[in-house]
Amino acid sequence: MSNTAKITTASTALVLLANCASLETPGNLEPVLQGDAYQAQYRAPTLADSEKGYLHSSTMNAQKCLPLRGGAGGKGTINLVGERLTRNDLVEIFVSDDDTFGGSYVVSRDGTLKLPFLSPVRAQGRTTSEIERDIASKLQAGDFFTEFPKVSVRVKDFASVTVGVSGAVFEPHATEIGKVSGDEVDGRRQDALGASSEGRNLSAALRAAGGIRPDADISAVEVERGSTVYKIDMRGVFEGRNNVDIMLLSGDEVRVPSRNCFQEDLMRPSPISPPGIALFVSNLTQPATGNAPSANGKEIRQVPYGTRFLQAAINMNCVGGAKTTSANRSAVLFSRNPETQVSAVVERNIEQLMRLPERDDFDPYLLPGDALACYDSSVTNITEVGRVVGVLSLGTL
Repeated sequence: MSNTAKITTASTALVLLANCASLETPGNLEPVLQGDAYQAQYRAPTLADSEKGYLHSSTMNAQKCLPLRGGAGGKGTINLVGERLTRNDLVEIFVSDDDTFGGSYVVSRDGTLKLPFLSPVRAQGRTTSEIERDIASKLQAGDFFTEFPKVSVRVKDFASVTVGVSGAVFEPHATEIGKVSGDEVDGRRQDALGASSEGRNLSAALRAAGGIRPDADISAVEVERGSTVYKIDMRGVFEGRNNVDIMLLSGDEVRVPSRNCFQEDLMRPSPISPPGIALFVSNLTQPATGNAPSANGKEIRQVPYGTRFLQAAINMNCVGGAKTTSANRSAVLFSRNPETQVSAVVERNIEQLMRLPERDDFDPYLLPGDALACYDSSVTNITEVGRVVGVLSLGTL
């Protein structure tokens, strides 16, 4: 093959590859670039001179917010506070001067304790003090004691419970909380009288359902127990106050209302936030040959909740290196509006974003399930084109 033919082949390949490398701005159904998507930080980083120096994203997000629905504690929540029994809980009952009625009992499926010779004692949703009084009354009414007997009910083991969680959480579903695996059981604690469990708390259920979304109204978390709906104000989680964290029972239904707006103050770790973000990433082709050499996991990386786009780009080795070959890298974020389930794709030139004084206005927070792809700079692309042209030239010899 002549040199002229080789040059023609190389030139044609360069033109084709250059055209392939030129892509349009990602299109979206939602008005992402104008700031009217799930979070205003998705919008395009172009500001008029009169707007520079000001951060607008928080105000833009807040404009969509519905009023808070809750109050301090919520009406009637006193009926939820404290340790209350539910199905399958294990208790030890002691009756003074009697061995007939004492022993270990499990709360039955119908929510009662079944002592010999007595009608079932209601236990579901009740405290041990209430159950003690009920048992003593039944013993005296049945002529087993002439005087009001002394009765002690002590919880030996709290069972796991299944509750439904819906609304503004990332993974709404029925979830089991409070379960302890066999290798985590402490024998000394099981042999001791008394029990305690944080695993059955409301916060544990919210976290098990993926954690609250940034649009959640945590001032009015609803707990439906039987025919009654209670409102729980959980703002103390983020305000450094002692939080109302009730113990849940089997059959409880938890609903988290939405304020229909993105709230940046909820984008931080807490007992009711997502435990972190499993970030799906696609890293550079140059100079790394794959995720493993560039220190990425096989499929995903874990980043803390509250991580932003730019932090994740640095985390996935998409920033830094030689300026000549690395300064014009870009990254693409794939996210999904958790309210509408409509996807959004946002592209950023990383170095431009780093140098914007208003970078926080255009640096979106990452959400669970997000994916991030990193593209090499134009210089690296040209190098890659040259490599491909070399391969094509060799193939024509």
